[in-house]
Amino acid sequence: MQKVLYGVGAFVALILLGGFLLPSHSRFVVTADIDAPRATVFALVNSMRRQDLWAPVAVTDPNAKVVFSGHERGLGSTITWDGIIVGSGTQSITASQPNEFVETTINAGDAGESRTWFELEDGVGFTRVRWGFEHDYGLNVIGRYFGIMVSGIIRKEFEASVENLRDLAESLPRADFADIKIERLVVEPVDIAYVRTTSAPAPGATSAAMGAAFFEVLNFIDAHGLAEAGAPMSIARAFSGAELRFDSAIPVRGVSASTPRENAGVRLGSTYGGTIIRVRHVGSYRALSSTHRKIAAYLAALDIKRNGDSWESYVSDPTKIDEADLLTYVYYPIKDQK
Repeated sequence: MQKVLYGVGAFVALILLGGFLLPSHSRFVVTADIDAPRATVFALVNSMRRQDLWAPVAVTDPNAKVVFSGHERGLGSTITWDGIIVGSGTQSITASQPNEFVETTINAGDAGESRTWFELEDGVGFTRVRWGFEHDYGLNVIGRYFGIMVSGIIRKEFEASVENLRDLAESLPRADFADIKIERLVVEPVDIAYVRTTSAPAPGATSAAMGAAFFEVLNFIDAHGLAEAGAPMSIARAFSGAELRFDSAIPVRGVSASTPRENAGVRLGSTYGGTIIRVRHVGSYRALSSTHRKIAAYLAALDIKRNGDSWESYVSDPTKIDEADLLTYVYYPIKDQK
């Protein structure tokens, strides 16, 4: 019996000694080149909700409970899970540098704490993503053995997930929205006088139709003792491919019960009130279509839902300001995110 005990003790000592000779941490990096703008890829890694689309926590445990909390995106964005197969844990974004770097910390209970990070850089026509994983087992000998067994499995999961990230990013609109500043605001509705306007989808035709409509609106304002209360605007209504339909409008004040709601094609109404995003556009009106494409790409990348028709507010007077300096604000109503 004593020999058996010595043998067991020697075996345990050997296991412990071997464990201390093993690496104290698991670390690897997977790389992917993605045919999408860096801003789009960043949007998909800078939110735990967006990460869960291409690297779902509970993919092997459909009955697991998954809860998102903290900020929608960026620092503090958090996912918590609890399931029979996947166990329980949390993952939070702990560092975020726009379009360049995101770091997360994973706390999986008894398994300890892990770190992941994303490094993004521009390639020639693509975005290079480096996605790293690191877990420090310290003096936990059992953990070191466990790490040797599972690190390969985790790496394969990362490789499969980064392919999902590539597929998702490349399916989204390709406009690069990194150079536009997005403001999120809440606006109140304002009274407007407007004319339903149509034109061919060409800058010259649109400008001519809008100019004629604004002239009618100004005559209506003068005829009924109203006052201009803001910059002229156009509210997009429909685009059939051969025809644009929009409302040419001017904010007004002084509307009373006696003011006609419609007269000679000019109508009274009000603008949208609620949550919007606003983008500042400086330059030619001809470049506004590019700004709209960038906004559409931004909304798609972050999965922000529209909540009505967009509009443009023409702050500058084109008869007094150089074309390169014209200021236009572009507004998109959006649904509040839960």
